[in-house]
Amino acid sequence: MLLGTETLLPSDAKLSLLMLRWKALTVDFRQWQARNPEVISTNPDVLLELGKKELQKVKNDLEMVLSTVQSKNKQLEEDLKREQQWNEEQKQMLETLNKMEEEANTEVEHPSTKSLKTRELNGLKNKVLKLQTYKKELWSALAEFLDKHFPPLEEGENIKKSLAGGCLSFQNSSAEPAVELIALKDILEMLINKSMTTPHEPYITINESFWPSYIELLLRYGVALRHPEDPNRMRLQAYHK
Repeated sequence: MLLGTETLLPSDAKLSLLMLRWKALTVDFRQWQARNPEVISTNPDVLLELGKKELQKVKNDLEMVLSTVQSKNKQLEEDLKREQQWNEEQKQMLETLNKMEEEANTEVEHPSTKSLKTRELNGLKNKVLKLQTYKKELWSALAEFLDKHFPPLEEGENIKKSLAGGCLSFQNSSAEPAVELIALKDILEMLINKSMTTPHEPYITINESFWPSYIELLLRYGVALRHPEDPNRMRLQAYHK
């Protein structure tokens, strides 16, 4: 109606639109008033069963929402922990670089040599910051990939994964685990941290919280290696060598 031959002012067009909406709502209101509610049954037992089914449905929906919120909160806590760890590393690195800069400034050198030292120090600082940023991006990309393709395991949930174009698929048993299973990204983080902090002893101990299918996956595709003398220990593959 507003696209007619007559050109209305903006205020008139708005008023006309509101009047049309008011008329449509009035028609809907009259239709709802004219309707009579349909009584399903007057039997109290039938009404009681219907009420129980409806409450059970609401309960299931609320439990699903709760599970989703808890999973999201757990993921946010893990992200916050990684961010805090990265922040601490940045602070330590900055303190080290500041100390190196102070030591370089206190040395008695010729102006040209001092300027060269400062440029070298600034270049080293920029390289370290780039490496730290690249490391954070790699961690984020790895965590996003694992969260998408290997979500955290939940009790009573049948999990089915397809790896390497369908070369490997597995499913956990229907029995609920006795302990909470560790996510795949947490296992990889443990392997990486162990390899970096103690390279002379990079092995971690496999316990009941490690899902056997994840261990089989890491070993089969060469991501991790077992200890030659202890099958309950494994380490990350030494890709840097």
